[in-house]
Amino acid sequence: MQGKHRAAVLSLTAIVGFSPCTAFAGDEDGVSPSAYTLTKVLGLPITNSMVTSWVFSILLIIGIQLLIKKPKLIPSRGQAIVESILESIRGVIEPIVGKPLIRHVLPLLLCLFTFILIQNWSGLIPGVGAFGHYDAHGHFLYYFRPGNADLNMTYALTIVHLAAWIYFVIRFAGPRRLLWDIFGNKADKNEIPKPIYCFLFLVFLFVGVIEVISILLRNVSLPFRLFGNVLAGENLLAGITSSFAYIVPVPFYLLETLVGFVQAFVFILLVSVYIGLICNHGPEEHTHSPQTTS
Repeated sequence: MQGKHRAAVLSLTAIVGFSPCTAFAGDEDGVSPSAYTLTKVLGLPITNSMVTSWVFSILLIIGIQLLIKKPKLIPSRGQAIVESILESIRGVIEPIVGKPLIRHVLPLLLCLFTFILIQNWSGLIPGVGAFGHYDAHGHFLYYFRPGNADLNMTYALTIVHLAAWIYFVIRFAGPRRLLWDIFGNKADKNEIPKPIYCFLFLVFLFVGVIEVISILLRNVSLPFRLFGNVLAGENLLAGITSSFAYIVPVPFYLLETLVGFVQAFVFILLVSVYIGLICNHGPEEHTHSPQTTS
């Protein structure tokens, strides 16, 4: 009877507008750091974070299609909303990656931003984290979990970033430019003595090794930053909503709304900076350009 009572309270809490994401399951340990496996298909686990990601991805695609419908020269209200988001992101990203590259990079960054933003905000929607069942040990296994509260999802996003970084750098800068940018001697041999200039080759080689390590560490910092912030937010909301079901959690929901936006924006900003560091050196320094390599 206690389990049914708690499940009923969870459902009521979701209906009135709060999604505590295991408000009661987190009584002892907080929100689980890993996703729950709901079922298996051909031996592959289907987790609650995967289900949430699929559902909100489908809703996002349908929502954008309904907003745009058939694009017109004089945009409708829905089309104007989508275009304003696109232009806002472009205005921030273009100075970082450069004008020649922006039209190639923008679709990726726009998709990453909207996807991450919706996944971050999915935990704030009523019902997410509130419906599920109790297992044999009395733990509440909820059916929906925000996608980015699963480290597997943030790692997948990082793999996409890494593949895109390699593609854009090789295509629009080239392997020679990449190697020079990491290991090359940036000193001007006409302004310093030759012995010092030769010694700087060793210095820049050492700096290049550190740069390679920092590039590899991006693939650790990016997923853990996003995962940590979203999971911390879920634990915060779970703790607040389990103690105060009404009114008090509202400021924290507003805070997590802001955090979700900031984390999505920071992710694409860092991805654009990583690409721009190699590809955007100004017109006078480009050895390859999108026009000559496409």
